[in-house]
Amino acid sequence: MSSPSATLRRLTAADVPLLRKLNALFGDAFGEPETYGGAPPTDAYLEGLLAKEHVVAIVAMAGEEVIGGLVAYELEKFERMRREFYIYDLAVAAAHRRRGIATALIGHLRGIAAARGAWVIYVQADHGDDPAIALYEKLGTREEVLHFDITVEAPSPARVPSASSSATPAR
Repeated sequence: MSSPSATLRRLTAADVPLLRKLNALFGDAFGEPETYGGAPPTDAYLEGLLAKEHVVAIVAMAGEEVIGGLVAYELEKFERMRREFYIYDLAVAAAHRRRGIATALIGHLRGIAAARGAWVIYVQADHGDDPAIALYEKLGTREEVLHFDITVEAPSPARVPSASSSATPAR
């Protein structure tokens, strides 16, 4: 699939170098180069991720240059037999913005999601990221939600709940 100024493609396990370029673009676009490049995973780890059907990485290419991309995850639901896709990262290089590339990336994901039987794609945007908010409002329905990061700490062996212990619903 192509946008007006880019060729789009879903990455496969053979595309680790392109994923590394996409991570560098994310680091630059989000102002977080250490997050996206400070401790790069091994090629084998990235090959394994890209081989999974539920992990979707799409790049926008201008020639050999990665000028945009997104990473999304397919989530299978328990309440109904259906799937959702969550766009975790989406960015376009500054020099290539306002050309329909982000819209084309989401459109490409829509095709993948439809083929996988998904009923919705969702994404979150940060307050103040007006261009992203405008794009997402153009494509979908806005919901007001709160986002929480819950840190994960390794429990001590004596405190790990067993699979047979009864669970109490969260309230």
